[in-house]
Amino acid sequence: MRVYLGLAARRPGTEIPPAVLHTVRGAIEASFPVPPEVIRGREWHRPGVSLFAWTNEPDDSRRPPLLVTGADRVTGINGHLAEPAEVERLAQAPEPRTGAVGGCFSVFRATGDELSAATAINRVCPVFHAETPELYVVGSRALLVHLACRGDRVEWDVLALQTMIRQGFFVSDETPYAGVSALPPSATITIRGGRRTITETPLPAAAPPPSSRRGRKALIGEVADALLATVAPLREAGEPVNLALTGGRDTRVLAALLHAAKVPFRATTNGLDDHPDVVLARRIAGALGVEHTVIPPARAEKRDAVVVEHPLMRAYETLRACEGMTSAYESIVGYLPYSAKPTMSGQSGETLRAGSLLLLQSDLSPKALRRRIDTTFFLKDVPLFTDAANEHARELARPWQERADAMEALDHMYVWYKVGRWQASARAGALRRGDPVRPFLDNRVVRAALGLDQAWRLSEEVIYELIAAFAPPLRNVPIEGRPWRFIAGREYRPWQRRPEFLTAPKTGGGWSWRTSPGEELSAVLREHVLGHLDLLTPVVKPDEVRRLFADPVVKKPGTAWHLYTVTCMLSGVHPGPGARRAPEGLEPVHVPIPS
Repeated sequence: MRVYLGLAARRPGTEIPPAVLHTVRGAIEASFPVPPEVIRGREWHRPGVSLFAWTNEPDDSRRPPLLVTGADRVTGINGHLAEPAEVERLAQAPEPRTGAVGGCFSVFRATGDELSAATAINRVCPVFHAETPELYVVGSRALLVHLACRGDRVEWDVLALQTMIRQGFFVSDETPYAGVSALPPSATITIRGGRRTITETPLPAAAPPPSSRRGRKALIGEVADALLATVAPLREAGEPVNLALTGGRDTRVLAALLHAAKVPFRATTNGLDDHPDVVLARRIAGALGVEHTVIPPARAEKRDAVVVEHPLMRAYETLRACEGMTSAYESIVGYLPYSAKPTMSGQSGETLRAGSLLLLQSDLSPKALRRRIDTTFFLKDVPLFTDAANEHARELARPWQERADAMEALDHMYVWYKVGRWQASARAGALRRGDPVRPFLDNRVVRAALGLDQAWRLSEEVIYELIAAFAPPLRNVPIEGRPWRFIAGREYRPWQRRPEFLTAPKTGGGWSWRTSPGEELSAVLREHVLGHLDLLTPVVKPDEVRRLFADPVVKKPGTAWHLYTVTCMLSGVHPGPGARRAPEGLEPVHVPIPS
């Protein structure tokens, strides 16, 4: 994991105050969620401009280096480039526009008279920015940017947290920290001559659906080429890629992709033995002839319950890794020492299927799509929130509601928020362990995917054809959950073979403790939220919160976890100086498995 922070004086040529530099050096331990003894850093200073860089990588073997220096300039890459040599293009360009550069990254650059930073098309490697009367600040960790502005004092933007409670992540460019914002996708922030400018490149508009098989093949071929380019360097990794494989669509694309690219890999699946993910992942691995390992969850001694860590421990680790921008409802990868071993998962694969916001929508009429923008995204659970919180949410929704094409709006919202905010913060846990290759997050792959008609991608024909081209043996391995969308209702002539896709049976193994928390876990969540309800009154209505927790088993566990996460943060279990660590020795919680 790499962390960057840049400072630029508002008066050009003025020295950055030594007290600010001292604050930044002292703030890294609170902002970088790894043991302080593994952090090492570099600095670059000129009158009025400074760039700091830190990493927990154990040596300097990774390319490009932590800081690439040139003639009175320095460049840092957060994430990875498909071709490390392309750092020179980003370093020498008049502005560090990400354009068609391959990889999953953001870039930070400083010269003698300029500080700049840029995001890629999905900003999954984020850039945060803020300002004071004397300074402009940019960085890859929101808390670090905030502390650079305010010393050791954390000030919350409480109203912005309404979106955390609704969705469990930020549906805006806001952060929990007052005055700190996230840079949009495909955007560049430049500070030069004491002035700050932000330039944005619009996301690609989708082309009309191809009318011929040749046209479909050509467009799918462009996506296939982009995907193959992302994994080609892994052939030189020296050991197999570890693929987290499930029974669904997205990791199946990756298994097929690695197979086609002749990249050695092995597969692992987490779950109970009769869970559809385990059953189907085993079949996929068998069809491709790769090693497959199943990792079962921990169970109680009587094997009638799942044992989970105490929510306060879970919340503390999530807040530290994700900076208060991801709910503890999510399973965040815990810290392990940095490893260069190649790993891969199917996160954000919905990009090739028009995004999860459209995938979850059965009615695709313009009216229904616009209702989804409001009622299930920006304005979810309106009765729970105060008038001020609901009005703030309406302001955030307005630009998306005003778009002419509601389907395109939901497609772009997925990239802008589900990937650019939720995935960007949640993946911080995994980045501490190494820098995994994420083909679905690659700058070129996302650009190629967004250029395809949303309805066509939503039909799943695009990813089916990719799988069939990459790994024909997977054509007829059943898909978890439901059949492929594009064959639903299709009529086949007698001489045509209907694809033999089956829906995996849902068994008791499909149960999840997060969505069925049981009485013991519900009680722990209830006690903490209701005990700190006064902290939430600017955002939620106390009586509605009490109603949410009225039953022995909470009916909306996701919302309960989101409330719990926010109350933990506001009550002192937060990242940053003065944070109250979760107490040692908290007993784990038993969640019963339904018979």
